[in-house]
Amino acid sequence: MKQRAGTGRLPTYRRLDSAARLLRRAAGEAHVPVMDMRKLVAEMLGTALLVFFAVGVATLSFGYHLAGTSPAAGVVATALAFGLVMLALAYGLGPISGAHINPAVTAGFLVARRISLPEAVGYWIAQVVGAILGALVLWGTVHSTSTYTKSVGLGTNGYGRQSLVGVNTGGAFLIEAVMTFLFVFIVISVTRKAAPPLVAGIAIGLALTTVHLIGVPFTGTSVNPARSIGPALFVGGVALSQLWLFIIAPLVGGAVAAVVHELLFPAAADEPQHIVMPDVADQVEAARTPQRTRRRATAKSTTAVTEDR
Repeated sequence: MKQRAGTGRLPTYRRLDSAARLLRRAAGEAHVPVMDMRKLVAEMLGTALLVFFAVGVATLSFGYHLAGTSPAAGVVATALAFGLVMLALAYGLGPISGAHINPAVTAGFLVARRISLPEAVGYWIAQVVGAILGALVLWGTVHSTSTYTKSVGLGTNGYGRQSLVGVNTGGAFLIEAVMTFLFVFIVISVTRKAAPPLVAGIAIGLALTTVHLIGVPFTGTSVNPARSIGPALFVGGVALSQLWLFIIAPLVGGAVAAVVHELLFPAAADEPQHIVMPDVADQVEAARTPQRTRRRATAKSTTAVTEDR
């Protein structure tokens, strides 16, 4: 097709094609990030599994009192459940999304500049959706039992009368922030470039177990806003009214952990050490230098002997 006489304008399809090329070029130059759906699915699946299995153990231990009359047995069972599930998910989903499975961990990675804001928002949405799905399946499972009553609950977090030791609001906020600080600090530390990758999952699982051992009697241990949101939506009531603390405190603890980690482990320390190989020409020159020196010494000696004769 030819341009219309006197108009100097390209046909419509050519103008659209040119505009498309410009947009593609602009996107390439701006490096527009494309969200990897596999990562979001992995985060959603991981959080759903964590809530179903680990919160499920907490529900059986403290709701159904299957751990017996000793609260310590329920605390240990719940701590091990969270730690073991997290350990397995770290190795199973870590290669896909990093296995954050926790908005507080994602917040820490955002502050540490290991993840962009659009990616963090995508992770947060996927984690909350996964927690709701996991809580829904757990809620349907416990409701199918003949011994279920409203008092069984769904492993929600709480303080005041909802706490085993009656911790107040300030104490609950403090313990949640400190526990999240430890957990997120360990996660960020063992996933840095200089850390050995094979033991990362073990360290993360043990860290989550540790914070649950101390935190369950106080608040039930959140350290994970998504883990708290899912069950609270189905239980409602006091669990829902106290939910704000288990969202804010872990996010604060995670952000502080990232700041402290950056102070203790500067970015330069995480850079892989490069072995600088000398240039081949330099090696050849260095090898020739002693030979030249010996030749000169030999020549001088020969000259001196000749002169003596």
